[in-house]
Amino acid sequence: MTSATAPPRSTAAPWDELGAPPHAPFRAAVAERLFRRAVRDLPVRIALAGGPRLGSGGPGSPLMRIERPGAFFHRLGADAKIGFGEAYMAGDWSSPEPAELLTPFAERMAALIPAPLQLARRWVDARQPGTDRGTGAGARRNAEHHYDLSNDVFAAFLDETMTYSAGLFVPGEDDLAAAQRRKLDRVLDLAHVTAGTEVLEIGTGWGSLAIRAARRGARVTTVTLSAEQRRLAWERIAAAGLADRVEVRLADYREVTGTFDAIVSVEMIEAVGRDFWPVYFRTLDRLLAPGGRIGLQLITMPHDRMLATRRSYTWIHKYVFPGGLIPSPEAVRQVVAEHTSLRGTDGCSFGEHYARTLAQWRERFGARWQDVADLGFSERFRRMWEFYLAYSEAGFRAGYLDVRQWGLRKPGRS
Repeated sequence: MTSATAPPRSTAAPWDELGAPPHAPFRAAVAERLFRRAVRDLPVRIALAGGPRLGSGGPGSPLMRIERPGAFFHRLGADAKIGFGEAYMAGDWSSPEPAELLTPFAERMAALIPAPLQLARRWVDARQPGTDRGTGAGARRNAEHHYDLSNDVFAAFLDETMTYSAGLFVPGEDDLAAAQRRKLDRVLDLAHVTAGTEVLEIGTGWGSLAIRAARRGARVTTVTLSAEQRRLAWERIAAAGLADRVEVRLADYREVTGTFDAIVSVEMIEAVGRDFWPVYFRTLDRLLAPGGRIGLQLITMPHDRMLATRRSYTWIHKYVFPGGLIPSPEAVRQVVAEHTSLRGTDGCSFGEHYARTLAQWRERFGARWQDVADLGFSERFRRMWEFYLAYSEAGFRAGYLDVRQWGLRKPGRS
């Protein structure tokens, strides 16, 4: 399997630009006071180097070691939403099981900050850079930031299907590849993909859904903004003997023309950005033939939390997914109702399956870290990726995040 090389070390990547925390004693003191208050009743154990233990957890509770309290609280004081993750990257704190530790934080996310400070969010929150908006150029930059990193990095922790989204398990099963194939099949079933179906896929990934659809006898057009994904997806499609049934385009979804019997898109809307949700769904409506079907998979969050955080600039935006916003089910339904002729048909949610998927990815990433390091990636990058996977897993374990499959239909001929 060929792949991209790591970014040149002469060009500093965001995870290598992390310097000393800003020196702001007052803000650090406020951050420490708020942190102590927030964790007072959490079922965790927090050990401050040279200081007291915090949290209400007993001997078996998740452990957080704050190795450098001064640096940790300075980073929280500078920007808690970014500083907490940066402190992990810098080694200011550690945990033997970060996903278990972060789960209680995620469970009480809305209550960790006092209400008066929640109300002040609109004035103190850092805003996402305008360059990260999901315009044509912005969407390309955002995709390159994450997906053009290195195919080998993703191959180190994904299963053999190279599927970068939640698997769908059955009771007693731990086989991630089987769970991914089951998920792909259900998305295709929602879109009624069979032999002869003309399918559009928005968000190619590394080709797993396109391959699965083509093996049903469908003809597939799939679009991606990542040159590295396109290259490897095409190699995998050709190796599967399906090159005559799949076209892989390096294109924005808004650039697609024509009409399709079915459209499928898995965990792509999260990268679109709130301002462009109407454009995204109007595009689906425009490209879908009357009577056609859509199979979507999307990550969601509670509506009140989406509204509270929709303008925030977070650690995830800075280091992993620029420009995105996880929608709420209510927001998606409203956009579809107001901007399209599409109608919902079927759906299910399976957030706990995403937690299991992420746990396997994190375990695989740790086991294969030396392979990633040999590509030229730093120890700080390792800690960034660990935090990203653990933080995401905790969100699904706590129910703060969910993942859903949703079918849509365009009225008309059946």
